[in-house]
Amino acid sequence: MNHWPNREGDCVKIKLTTLMVICAMLAFGTLDIAKPVAAADAKKQAAQRKAKPVKKVAKRVEVQDSDNLLLKSSAVLVQDQSSGEVLFEKNSDAVLPIASITKLMTAMVVLDAQLSLSEMLTIGHEDMDTLKGTRSRLKVGAQLSREDMLLLALMASENRAASALSRHYPGGERAFIAAMNYKAAAIGLKDTHFADPTGLTAANVSSARDLTKMVAAASHYPLIRELSTTSERTIHVEGRPIAFRNTNTLVRSPASGWEIAVSKTGYIREAGKCLVMQAWLNNRPVVIVLLDSWGRLTRIGDANRIKRWIENASTNTGRRSAALGRGPAG
Repeated sequence: MNHWPNREGDCVKIKLTTLMVICAMLAFGTLDIAKPVAAADAKKQAAQRKAKPVKKVAKRVEVQDSDNLLLKSSAVLVQDQSSGEVLFEKNSDAVLPIASITKLMTAMVVLDAQLSLSEMLTIGHEDMDTLKGTRSRLKVGAQLSREDMLLLALMASENRAASALSRHYPGGERAFIAAMNYKAAAIGLKDTHFADPTGLTAANVSSARDLTKMVAAASHYPLIRELSTTSERTIHVEGRPIAFRNTNTLVRSPASGWEIAVSKTGYIREAGKCLVMQAWLNNRPVVIVLLDSWGRLTRIGDANRIKRWIENASTNTGRRSAALGRGPAG
């Protein structure tokens, strides 16, 4: 008589034995059932951290939060010109239209050509603004010296004067614009492009970071410093005296307390109101660039806030080290 094995009994014995082994291991602490669960949770958390986008750390912390500067201009850069230290920046790499800030480059190209400043230039029909329809008190046929054209372009932002300067350049306006872009590259402007000598076109673009370099370069021309900061001047046009005033009210107002060495304003609809200056603050040359200010007085208000901030910071060494500790502009 054959005896078949009791399979059901054997299975029960195996299960009981296995259970006893597990209980023994738990009792002696040699088995940790929490480890696989913990490992799975850790792996899941690591995957979540990896998938979460990393927030980029700003290269330089803007100080308006701690110092309540609250500038309204869309793009700003304030730089100590002597050391290269950036004191404040906001959207400084944004490439924007620069309007009549262009005329600083126009003046540099004219002076680099070493043309006669006393040569008489004539306003032509080609100098009329057909793009924006701006007006001018320089009538077609009016003759002024090259130096007076420079004065009106820089001080009063006269578009016809800037256009006439480019037309009377060797090779004409096309060669002049090429020289503007060549000069921009030569002084290290990477975000800057010029399409006309006046700034009436929105194709003239730059960044606040580039414009600090352009203002610094313009400050090396004594005539640009003189003409751009002239408060007002009466020019005889076709025998008739016409009074022109600086477009920067800070230059015109002695009560403002500013010591300005280079100045240029700009405005077209696409650019908003713009202002660049080299000014002496706390006995240091400081370059201020304000772009895309839409309020009528925003750029002037921003400039005055910057002036007060720097002057106040210099009286408090603790605040100065925290607020003005920036690296050099790239």
